[in-house]
Amino acid sequence: MNRFLMTGLLACAICGVQAEDLRISKFNYFGPFTVASPIMVDSVDVNGKTFEQSSLFKAPDRLSVKGLASSAMEDAFAPSHSSNAIHMLAFDFENTSYAIPELEVKGMKNYAAYLDGEKINGSSLHLRPGSHNIVLRYLSAPDQDTDSLSVYLKSENNAGFSLRNDGKRRFHLEDVLHGTAISRSEISPDGKFLLTSYTTTRRGGSSTRTNKITRLSDGQTVAERQGYFNWMPNGSRYYFECATVDGNELVAVDAATGAESIIVASIPQNYGYMLTPDEKSLIITTYQEGRTESDGVYEVIQPEDRQPGWRNRTSLSIMDIATGIVSPLTFGNRNVYLNDISSDSRKLLVSSSRSRLEKRPTTLSSLYCIDLTTLKVDTLVKEDGFIAGGKFSPDGSKVILMGTPEALGGIGKNVPEGRTPSMTDNQLFMIDIASKNVTPLTRDFNPSVNDFKWSSADGMVYLTAEDRDRVNMFRLNPNNGKFTLIDLPEENITAFDLPDAGRNMVWYGESASSPKSLYLLDTKTLRSTKLATPKEEMLADVKLGECQAWDFVNSRGDTICGRFFLPPDFDPSKKYPMIVNYYGGCSPTSRSFESRYPHNAYAAQGYVVYVIQPSGATGFGQEFSSRHVNTAGEGVAQDIIEGTKKFCEEHPYVDPKKIGCIGASYGGFMTQYLQTVTDIFAAAISHAGISDHTSYWGEGYWGYSYSEVSMANSYPWSHQDLYVKQSPLYNADKIHTPLLFLHGDADNNVPVGESIQMFTALKLLGRPTAFVAVSDQDHHITDYAKRIKWQDTIFAWFSRYLKDDPSWWDALYPPTPLQ
Repeated sequence: MNRFLMTGLLACAICGVQAEDLRISKFNYFGPFTVASPIMVDSVDVNGKTFEQSSLFKAPDRLSVKGLASSAMEDAFAPSHSSNAIHMLAFDFENTSYAIPELEVKGMKNYAAYLDGEKINGSSLHLRPGSHNIVLRYLSAPDQDTDSLSVYLKSENNAGFSLRNDGKRRFHLEDVLHGTAISRSEISPDGKFLLTSYTTTRRGGSSTRTNKITRLSDGQTVAERQGYFNWMPNGSRYYFECATVDGNELVAVDAATGAESIIVASIPQNYGYMLTPDEKSLIITTYQEGRTESDGVYEVIQPEDRQPGWRNRTSLSIMDIATGIVSPLTFGNRNVYLNDISSDSRKLLVSSSRSRLEKRPTTLSSLYCIDLTTLKVDTLVKEDGFIAGGKFSPDGSKVILMGTPEALGGIGKNVPEGRTPSMTDNQLFMIDIASKNVTPLTRDFNPSVNDFKWSSADGMVYLTAEDRDRVNMFRLNPNNGKFTLIDLPEENITAFDLPDAGRNMVWYGESASSPKSLYLLDTKTLRSTKLATPKEEMLADVKLGECQAWDFVNSRGDTICGRFFLPPDFDPSKKYPMIVNYYGGCSPTSRSFESRYPHNAYAAQGYVVYVIQPSGATGFGQEFSSRHVNTAGEGVAQDIIEGTKKFCEEHPYVDPKKIGCIGASYGGFMTQYLQTVTDIFAAAISHAGISDHTSYWGEGYWGYSYSEVSMANSYPWSHQDLYVKQSPLYNADKIHTPLLFLHGDADNNVPVGESIQMFTALKLLGRPTAFVAVSDQDHHITDYAKRIKWQDTIFAWFSRYLKDDPSWWDALYPPTPLQ
């Protein structure tokens, strides 16, 4: 959105003429811009038409007055001008509800109107909630009357129209979708240069990716390139693939000098690869296609065989860069993955996996250490159903492995006897390669690990982890098992990178009320220096409401964490509708600024937003996260209900009769389940939610395997109390809350039938409901245009029931007499 009001200038004023007619009395004026009449070579043109002054006015489809000088003006066209001239009048307003006002302009002949930079066709304005600008661009003649201008916004209601006199505007969805964001940042192995990737998304959805190479000593950008790059294992050279007539070359560039050199003249196509630290070999991941079935009628070997590409397998090969010779390292019908390469280039850490349908159906993984000089294989872990990847220590003598609390025989388990821990609560284990001794590093560490790196520079392990509703960074001393919280200026750390040398670390993250920023961290002083905030200028004029922490003690004596967002220009003497949001899957609803459910965008429309972290969320310790297992909503629902009621009791500005709730995936199930056990919500939204645990268990690509997370060792035939009695579908008659179902019709995680069957049930019961499918979208709505309408659908449903305003919903989905 373009901002037409210049800093320090008077904002427009809207004066009410009638309850529904708003007269604009003050403007910002831009001009005059002289338009010269043409030299009259002839009296008529090729079509025999005479010249008309109106032909001097041409209206572009888009308009921006950014950077133009302006002045305040009241109730007038423009100062008198001796020549034909173009003038522009701008005014600024905002609305907190959807509106379709009429723009009425009197006293202008040759003019065009622009709403948020786009030319208006007709007089009706379809205004989504937010801040808006209107510019009137017009042509004037010498001695033209300048006293007859009148501009109105005519609406059936004022739709929350108001003015800002502080040069600020409200946050909206476009602030999430558009602009430049950091997508990757890594330091060269010698610690001297920084590679940062930026993705810029423009209005309309097109995007570009730019890579900048920056010298850390002075911040100077030494190169800027498109495409994808990686650092070479040593020094400060980066490499990329370059297409040639004979295939693809691997080209390295010296960041300091810009000198290019060819590393590999021809690399295998469509394969993954990693350079060994000595830069002498490529470890190549080879993909082998499995047997295909005939079209039309085909056999499904096992449940995973429904997934495209499941029959394909990966194996490893090694290429000698000097000779180009490729030799196979592994062979077989199991997938083999490269985890890490030791710093001396002698050893590979690899894993293999197979599906397990007998007993508990988790994926069985094995971890091996391969000596490249002898091809001797050392088995570190054999067919464990609860491990993920690992990384070597800097000296190659140890491995840190990530897994669940049940990994390695449950050595890291820390839950009450008889309780099954959550498989999404990520733990770290250290394995001594020589002795095979295992040390559980995080058994008594409550945060759930997201990522970790073992520093070659100082020997410490740095990690990010879900820490309550934040993602924090920690430093682990592997010698004594001590964790140190690193105090960083953001609440949600997205990614970080460590060089092999030096004391700088690069990281980037965001907070609940601020976009992603890039930082350097001195690993000795643990002090951070901000390098960039790409969206800072774009959001400079945005005014956000406050975000505050709010915890409560539930009836079981547990402290339940949460936070809430207030609308901009919050007035505690007013009553506000409220939206409640909770986790999907098992991770807490993080303090992300630009999430798929941007809480600040809800607050900007006049809602209080309450985010609660109920029982079962990771980041609060193994005992807390284990409450997700074999409960099917029990406990989680009680926390949400208790928290919502207590929040209303302690915050009298919330209207307790106008509360909505929303969740996705497991959170979508929770939305449905909540309506079967409470009537405190006035509206509810379930995106991609599970309505029947039995059908989801058998139909989703990961249905039965996710059920091993939420229903460990419990099955539809053995635990009907969980699969049937706790499924919303079998309790549909208890639901009276207006319930909206949203679902991508290509969702392979939670099949769209989960929404269809619940929608059908509520329709048969005569309950208020709606179902909106998003074509060709999977579990997440990623298509640019479809995401906008999907998000508007959410806004419109809440507006319909929490603001008693169905106009936005009716505009999106006009009422139809079809039955």
